[in-house]
Amino acid sequence: MMRKLISSGSPFEKTAGYSRAVVKGDWCFVSGTTGYDYATMTMPETVEDQARNCLRTIEGALKEAGFSLSDVVRNHYYVTDASFADRVFPIFGAMFGDIRPAATMIVCDLIRPEMLIEIEVTAFRG
Repeated sequence: MMRKLISSGSPFEKTAGYSRAVVKGDWCFVSGTTGYDYATMTMPETVEDQARNCLRTIEGALKEAGFSLSDVVRNHYYVTDASFADRVFPIFGAMFGDIRPAATMIVCDLIRPEMLIEIEVTAFRG
């Protein structure tokens, strides 16, 4: 079974020893993705803009892997404040409303103070 590694070009991938995504057969596992704009290595201040950046990075990784958002079957959302849920749900609804993957949101700390949200997805095309 083929294994393909996808990189977004983030310097964190090499430093921490991970891939943005890993394709194994009909599955694509996208690593937790924070809101950095990897072209400029800047982080937006709002959770909404960070969520949009996360989703753009994830969509790009899926596309490079030969998948699309419509293949997403599982989402994990990590936020640093429970109040962010109501602010990001409309963004997720616009992106995944017709796809309706299984999803979980967890309130937790992230590894840097500027990080407000991290998103991880799993896709399947079988």
